[in-house]
Amino acid sequence: QVQLVESGGGLVQPGGSLRVSCAASRRTFILGWFRQAPGKEREFVAALWRSGANTDYADSVKGRFTISEDIAKNTVYLQMNSLKPEDTAIYSCAADAPLSGYTDYRTWNYWGQGTQVTVAS
Repeated sequence: QVQLVESGGGLVQPGGSLRVSCAASRRTFILGWFRQAPGKEREFVAALWRSGANTDYADSVKGRFTISEDIAKNTVYLQMNSLKPEDTAIYSCAADAPLSGYTDYRTWNYWGQGTQVTVAS
């Protein structure tokens, strides 16, 4: 079992920055961030493999979002810059997924409760 607790969501203006955090109860091979906007399906945002710190991002956030980890704190962060209104969603972290298909939220085993990120002026 893995418990995941997100924090750091909030309201930010377009063009602004925000960092969300995900504290895990234990170290896992892979951690990811997904988001779900109202009326839309949950979508992949970013993933980080702990063994080599490899990362992957959705095309929509490449160059703007950065996933990173603090090994000592067992915490993964998602730094979001140049935020757009279309980034508004509930952001959830997830743990443990197969190497193939990790961009599909249905393959992940553990989920946090999510944190709301709203980008509006």
